[in-house]
Amino acid sequence: MAMPEPSHDPARAARPVIGITMGDPAGIGPEIVVKALADETLRRRARFIVYGLHELLSYAADLAEVSPFWFRLPHEEVKRIESGAVVADFDEYAIVGNILRRPTAEGGHASMRFCEEAIADLKRGRLDAVVTGPISKTSWQMAGYKFPGHTELFAKRFETRRVTMLFVADRLRVALASVHEPLFELRNSFTIGRVHQPIDLMNTALREWFGIERPRIAVAGLNPHAGESGQFGDEEQRVIEPAINMAREAGCLVEGPLPADTLFRRAAQGEFDGVVAMYHDQGLIPIKLLAFGQAVNVTLGLPIIRTSVDHGTAFDIAGRNKADAGSMKSAISLAIDLAMQRLSHPVPPVPASVTDGRVVGED
Repeated sequence: MAMPEPSHDPARAARPVIGITMGDPAGIGPEIVVKALADETLRRRARFIVYGLHELLSYAADLAEVSPFWFRLPHEEVKRIESGAVVADFDEYAIVGNILRRPTAEGGHASMRFCEEAIADLKRGRLDAVVTGPISKTSWQMAGYKFPGHTELFAKRFETRRVTMLFVADRLRVALASVHEPLFELRNSFTIGRVHQPIDLMNTALREWFGIERPRIAVAGLNPHAGESGQFGDEEQRVIEPAINMAREAGCLVEGPLPADTLFRRAAQGEFDGVVAMYHDQGLIPIKLLAFGQAVNVTLGLPIIRTSVDHGTAFDIAGRNKADAGSMKSAISLAIDLAMQRLSHPVPPVPASVTDGRVVGED
């Protein structure tokens, strides 16, 4: 899909426009948005449009003893923002909100509207990035929406077939080859293309969004000890190694397949710029062990920047001023960083010295 070209206006590059969708009104979305943006240092770095319900955000601010830092406009009147934060208010939704603390069709409709409006503004070029608050998949289903989550919605709206989930926690960046799939069924869909896609998309994102000229990517094995030369399964030799060779032929710096039990420690210490994990828990356990409540979900493959929290709606504590806004704050900060990188720097070319996955002239 053709997207508006990134602005090269220095003023916009210094203070990009970040959209934030509030998430399900009955969850902790209002609270974590308010708590995250209450940080004046964070607010000084960008301009913000919050797609949500002014009443619930005000209620959350009151519970957290945060003075409202935003101004409100009906969502259809928000065209641009020069400074600060504006709440694009969908006040047509008469929802009791997080007092309910459970999935509802009304909450599904409202949270979908927040996303659709943000997507429309991304396509219009009004936003430089979007941060999505937690939604309830059950609420979406109750409202009649068939999307399993944000990733599938954004992929559909931007007509993108190849998308991958990337989790960022400080120096550890992990992309997933498979996500919500039973382990015993993975062998039926475990293909060379499935492993190659996250390597390819991660390499592009690390160069274009994170500004790393020569990303070093490590690929985890599927089996114990990365198969031990076929003793513990042949998936490494039959699937993973061909995918790595394809990436190397395209100029990527890739190592693997490597035993997962030591790989993530090496990556967390800075030996690699990114890791490709074969399945959900293989990648998410180290992320949440090292940075629980601080990690950020980034969707790779989209023509826009989308970050998200690494947790759900937490209905059980909604409306009680108990939610930790750490992941939302990290998601906003990373969205700003990526937007500034995209606005301020041209895409670095693939180094001419990179041929087979190694840098010529270096050991």
